[in-house]
Amino acid sequence: MRFDTKNRTIYSILILVCVVGFWLFENFYTPGTYSTSREALKEANFPENLLPSSTTDEIVHHSYFSLSYNEPFEQSEWVAYVLNKEHLTYDDRKRPYFIEDPWVKSKSADWKNYKGSGYDRGHLVPAGDRRFSEQAYNETFYTSNISPQDRDFNAGVWNRLEMKTRSWAKRYGKLYVITGGVLEDGLDEIGDEDVAVPRYFYKIVAKGSPDQLEVIGFILPNEEQTTPLSNFVVTIDAIEMRTGIDFFRELPVEQQAVMESRVRLKNWKF
Repeated sequence: MRFDTKNRTIYSILILVCVVGFWLFENFYTPGTYSTSREALKEANFPENLLPSSTTDEIVHHSYFSLSYNEPFEQSEWVAYVLNKEHLTYDDRKRPYFIEDPWVKSKSADWKNYKGSGYDRGHLVPAGDRRFSEQAYNETFYTSNISPQDRDFNAGVWNRLEMKTRSWAKRYGKLYVITGGVLEDGLDEIGDEDVAVPRYFYKIVAKGSPDQLEVIGFILPNEEQTTPLSNFVVTIDAIEMRTGIDFFRELPVEQQAVMESRVRLKNWKF
């Protein structure tokens, strides 16, 4: 009898240690990092004077892209990256694990929030745009770079827009790309951390020198679309109104007024 009581005590202690250990892991574990260096290649730097405003003041600069994290929605409100023709390689990269972003102060949402949700872990900076470097590729698997996307949307029209952006990089050279979900009140949420599911996603693509930028913007519903991509082109002003983010805010006011209020499809090959 005394032996059985002793065993039960040991088992109870072991269970308690496991529970406490799991709680400590979940709440205080700092994940690894894919950023071996915070120094980016010079040609991969996103110009600071072209970065958008942040509604949260939580801006993080990785080696090959920048982001503004929005903790209440548990995702980035924008990511910004440079896409060069030279970046578009076909290097075979081993797909890494999704990990929390160690540079986000509040920790980005765990990928497990997406399990069983019916939504894809949709990349904002596409992994396919970053095959030129193992570090650049791996950085796209920070959970700060994903957002819940409808599976047909992710594999369909969103993928078509990513491929179109690559074709523009091959045609025009260096592009500046800014993208994210439209984060607004009343969104559905998934997971234990209440990751918001955007109803719409936006993408802005710019080309040319900062003093002579040509820009194009898109807003797409988070569901598959079969109509041409050109049907979803909007002004930058329209994206600013939907997101509350000020894009190209460091440029002269006169330049912004003209550039952000018009749509010029003839400057982009569809």
